Amino acid sequence: MNKQRVLVCWVGAKDLNSLADENPGPILSTLMAVEFNRVELLYSYPETRVKPWLTWLSTQVNLQINAHYEPLSSPVHFAQIYQAASRHLKRLAPDACLSVQMTPGTPAMQAVWILLGKTRYPMTFYQSSPEQGVEQVDIPFEIAAEYIPAANALSGEKLVQLSRLDVPFDAAFDRIVTRNPRMQQLIQQSQILAARLVPVLIYGETGTGKELFARAIHNASPRAKGPFIAVNCGAIPPELVDSTLFGHLKGAFTGAIQNRTGVFEQANGGTLFLDEFGELKPDVQVRLLRVLQEGVITPVGGDQEKKVDIRLISATHRNLMHEVGQGRFREDLFYRIAIGVLHLPPLREREGDILLLAQTLLQEMAKQDDSLMDKRLSPEALKRIQNHPWRGNVRELQATLVRAALWSRGTIITAEELHQALFILPEDKNDKADIDFSEGVNLQALMSDFSRNYIRQALAYTGQNKAQAARLLGFNNHQTLNNWMKKNRSE
Repeated sequence: MNKQRVLVCWVGAKDLNSLADENPGPILSTLMAVEFNRVELLYSYPETRVKPWLTWLSTQVNLQINAHYEPLSSPVHFAQIYQAASRHLKRLAPDACLSVQMTPGTPAMQAVWILLGKTRYPMTFYQSSPEQGVEQVDIPFEIAAEYIPAANALSGEKLVQLSRLDVPFDAAFDRIVTRNPRMQQLIQQSQILAARLVPVLIYGETGTGKELFARAIHNASPRAKGPFIAVNCGAIPPELVDSTLFGHLKGAFTGAIQNRTGVFEQANGGTLFLDEFGELKPDVQVRLLRVLQEGVITPVGGDQEKKVDIRLISATHRNLMHEVGQGRFREDLFYRIAIGVLHLPPLREREGDILLLAQTLLQEMAKQDDSLMDKRLSPEALKRIQNHPWRGNVRELQATLVRAALWSRGTIITAEELHQALFILPEDKNDKADIDFSEGVNLQALMSDFSRNYIRQALAYTGQNKAQAARLLGFNNHQTLNNWMKKNRSE
């Protein structure tokens, strides 16, 4: 009896958002690109958010879909994630040919998939992106059993603390680790804004420290003794946006079993930090503009206005001026929030800061757990850190150091151990900043890797139809493609 091909993965935010977006999300993209008999999904989101997506997914693919709720206390709780994933894999392993889609979920979930897939349950790894599509991932290392006790030596609570990278409540400008002149200028500008109480808009890629700056501005302001309320606008289900922002009265809608205070009212007298502000839909922007102009809110289901006094700090990774030009963001709201504007640079542009941050993060990890007290990076590992593009910025650096420290067998984290902890995207292979010329470069091998990547994608897109793939790749016919594949050992 042939084993069933089973795809296993966590349900991620990009998948749930695919109901509204044109992008199908990592899970559906994989099911469309690769043939499976069924899919086993794990999720920790509320069922009210997941069920509609599951119903929609079942209309997009013709295969068995099993979904399992896992009540994680945190999406980065290693112990709970490990237990949930291993429990399901143990049940599936005897009768299934396992594959896992690593893209959805948190870095902790990705790390657990690799640990399980390399030690207990052989599986095929996939990842996806809008730019590269769905790709099978070759993880070029084996994890010996001795790596696992290092992770087990730390409690789940400690692992959560190490991986979370929470912004401290007492965050101040001296907690921003930098030697970079551009960052130092931003700190000076932020100190000026803190005293003026004007609305602040912070631009920056994910993981660049937007909330750290927001908390520091609050703590240095006259409102420091008031509350600091942070909310991620992109994580609020559309049907709960008004309730989250403005509150609701009991019975206002199905499920409103008691009164709820919204974040505007919670932040009264203090600072409200709205992260991922650019994700708010136009209809919400209209209601938000009125609140900012008039300083009053009306809870959902109520008819009595409430006065609120808040200092607004918003943050986004989007270019809001471009969004205004495209009609996706209200111009009047933009000029209301964009009084003090800060553009945080990505880590790769912060000259002099990458190694400083790496050392500082290791020191912070040692403070949280004595078993990591003596961990330090080898010169070769430091060089690897310096050359990596860090697309996830400080958040990616933190997650990588946690993994490297867990898997390192000695006090020195080697370059190889750091490499094992990195998630290398396919495009990194052709990134000049990621190429080490010290021992020469095999240009032919790089070109072969580059071509193999596109040939695999073209064949996957056409369902392994070489004639169609040849046309997409610019070859005269499929025989020319065959010759190219043989020459580059792509078959």
